[in-house]
Amino acid sequence: MKKVYTCFCTDVIHEGHLNVINQAKKYGEVIVGVLCDYQMIRYNRFPTISFDERVAMIENIEGVSGVVVQNEIFYDEILDKLRPDYVIHGDNWQTGPEAVIRNNVLYNLKKYGGELLEVPYTWNDSIKRVEDMSREKLAMPEFRRGRLHKLIDLCNVVKTIEVHSGLTGLIAEKTVVESQGALDQFDAMWISSLCDSTMKGKPDIELVDMSSRIRTIEEVMDVTTKPIILDGDTGGLIEHFVYNVRTLERIGVSAIIIEDKIGLKKNSLFGTEVQQTQDSMQNFCQKIHAGKKVQRTQDFMIIARIESLILEKGIEDALKRARAYVQAGADGIMIHSRKAEPDEIFEFCDRFRLENSKTPLVVVPTTFCSTYESELIQHGINIVIYANQLTRSAFPTMEHTAKMILRNHRTEEVEDQLTPFKKIITLIDNV
Repeated sequence: MKKVYTCFCTDVIHEGHLNVINQAKKYGEVIVGVLCDYQMIRYNRFPTISFDERVAMIENIEGVSGVVVQNEIFYDEILDKLRPDYVIHGDNWQTGPEAVIRNNVLYNLKKYGGELLEVPYTWNDSIKRVEDMSREKLAMPEFRRGRLHKLIDLCNVVKTIEVHSGLTGLIAEKTVVESQGALDQFDAMWISSLCDSTMKGKPDIELVDMSSRIRTIEEVMDVTTKPIILDGDTGGLIEHFVYNVRTLERIGVSAIIIEDKIGLKKNSLFGTEVQQTQDSMQNFCQKIHAGKKVQRTQDFMIIARIESLILEKGIEDALKRARAYVQAGADGIMIHSRKAEPDEIFEFCDRFRLENSKTPLVVVPTTFCSTYESELIQHGINIVIYANQLTRSAFPTMEHTAKMILRNHRTEEVEDQLTPFKKIITLIDNV
């Protein structure tokens, strides 16, 4: 009997999947691959059920002869192992990022004479409701909040991009690219105090209060599902910080990062050029401990940002503080630097990892921007935050457009540089 193979990367079965199975049965015995959790995150979205539950779900489909694990998005390994006569898939992968997967399947089938079968992609109101329900589940606070912990366990590094609005949240949520023979996307979103203030036309001195920050968070949450890390500046007074932790945890934020400075906030990129005062270890540890004490779940993370390198106090001071902050209950350590090379960051991480292999490490490579993620991984870094690039890329484009309109007294000269609104609104889901 001939062998037919298909791979599912879903946590809910609808009539579109059943149609693929029914078509496959006409050609032989049906073997279904279940994409592993890590690759599912890279390719599609975070699963709402466990891998074992996804396997059991496929095993219970009538007509499925066997279920296997597919450990890679591309089919080289699985097709070499199974050598099926046919691979079957919906025709929706003929365009877009998935087209590279289709080409990979065709290449591997050609090696031994296998054939690709494509069935019309099934889409209707019933399937849309199923997909919408799955997406809504991912967006719920109780599901979103704990996802950062899971991503740290699953991913070599959690790729995090700055967002400051619903639209930038959609860009972070839906941007998928083919890169180095794989599909990739961002894992989490960073809501920056600097960018949030800047987009409101306010200075970055903690002038924008937490109520306004939460409105930005809610705008992003309303249209996305990925976990959110909030830039919490200094965290403010301990008495205020504990209430903010409760609020952020309740609405589904995954983590807050607070820096060990006191007084009027000055952006860290100024370093010693402006007067900045680092908090005492004792006081900052009390703040961390107080925040952890009021949490209702284990999902929410308080990450301590150490400013010792920014203030040129050296690695020994940074390591001493890191030990104290972890002891006080910090769920992660962010180490910051404004130098153009990552050497001191890497030295800190290497030395920290010699004595602590578990506590997540976070970096923001704004100044050492030539450093690849693969290098960060080698030094034990778990989360990389691209902290302001979307805001910085938008500003020169908007300024240029404004100048061109003023100079030419019309818009024709800039039209070829502008994205059609029809393309922009494709990001926005209709209810």
